[in-house]
Amino acid sequence: MIDPRIERRESKRAAIITAAWELAGRDGLAALSLHDLASTVGLRQPSLYVYFDSKMALYDALFCDGYRQLLEYTKERDYTGEPRETLVRFLRDLVEWSGADVVRYQMLFQRSVPGFEPSPASWALATEFYEVATGVLHAAGLTEASDLDLFSALISGMSSQQAANDPGGTRWSQHAERAVDMFLSAATRRRSPRKGGKK
Repeated sequence: MIDPRIERRESKRAAIITAAWELAGRDGLAALSLHDLASTVGLRQPSLYVYFDSKMALYDALFCDGYRQLLEYTKERDYTGEPRETLVRFLRDLVEWSGADVVRYQMLFQRSVPGFEPSPASWALATEFYEVATGVLHAAGLTEASDLDLFSALISGMSSQQAANDPGGTRWSQHAERAVDMFLSAATRRRSPRKGGKK
């Protein structure tokens, strides 16, 4: 049986995280005010430290929550099947997910909070997502580190453009098929023997 005190604490903690996302969306991540946050959730500011011992701990909770959302999002989707189509779906989904919530994207993929470093527990969720992306590439026969580097740069660049210039839209995600074709073409050329038998 769950201790009601623990249940109440976790419920309040979740409410604080939800409110923090909302305030960060309004004011920006780096400008998140603990005073405003406490007021929003019906606490005095010192009482926030019962739930988070520092502002960086709060940012860590946001980082962790963001990656939990991303992992849940990817787990709800089927990234199996024909390799090219799977890569297209994965890229399109990631770009649209990033553009759907700009602050969440910034928290996970950009250094928007000076001095913030995720805790090992939160970083483990980021690593779990990295393994999902790696698995999608490996299923397409792309196993070299340079393949992952290039694909991650492709995702990052398109996601950044989507989040910055068309949040909630599809201006960049609609180019997922073309982007994947260019990526696969480059990977194929690199593997193909050149004239004279050199690679």
